[in-house]
Amino acid sequence: MSTSRRPASPSNAGHWRPSPNFGPRRDGLTPELIVIHYTAMASAEAALERLCSPEHEVSCHYLIGRDGTLWQMVEEEARAWHAGQGRWAGRDDVNSRSIGIELDNSGTVPFASTQMEALTLLVSDIRARWGIPVAGVIGHSDFAPGRKGDPGRRFDWRRLALEGQAVWPDPAGDLAEVSDQAFRAAAEVFGYPVEEGCAVILEAARQRFRPWARGPLDGHDVALMRDLATRFPVDRDAPAA
Repeated sequence: MSTSRRPASPSNAGHWRPSPNFGPRRDGLTPELIVIHYTAMASAEAALERLCSPEHEVSCHYLIGRDGTLWQMVEEEARAWHAGQGRWAGRDDVNSRSIGIELDNSGTVPFASTQMEALTLLVSDIRARWGIPVAGVIGHSDFAPGRKGDPGRRFDWRRLALEGQAVWPDPAGDLAEVSDQAFRAAAEVFGYPVEEGCAVILEAARQRFRPWARGPLDGHDVALMRDLATRFPVDRDAPAA
């Protein structure tokens, strides 16, 4: 697979900046997830240099700048090296199962509206091309909790969900009874790697769905996770390819 060939472009096509850091997807896998990251670097250009440098052995399919500029580094058919270790829906090798999108952001400031607009369009395009369900749009911190924190508490998951490109909890009725076991069971059905421990999963879930929340597990956490598990259960018996 050549890095010199320009891939088919999304409808908001930007710049082709090929990275040598990629390979074939393993075991016949195709994209079923979209993973969102932040760069935590000084600029988009600095991130591009790292993602395209062979000595760093990292890459991503796309990078979106704060002004909405889009770069593509790896063809969608190829396996970019953005995910590292982690599990989602009981399965590992997230690199072979996903398309990775980096956002130029430190993780400590809000994501620019123009950047979010470009992301929404890109995610919509990718989902349409590969038939990825809305629940397949996740953050790095979702499948690698405790190890990774991106896209972080400042990322506007609710906005992405309102655009129809991510999930958002809608728990109804009274707060659920506080129960580590109930929270863990629902988190596992939704896809989280619960072997990491309840506290780690709670932090990851709050980063995404309750970024203002602090303290021990409460009824809001249990209720929202049960709602997500009910509406978006993962199929752990699905074929690997």
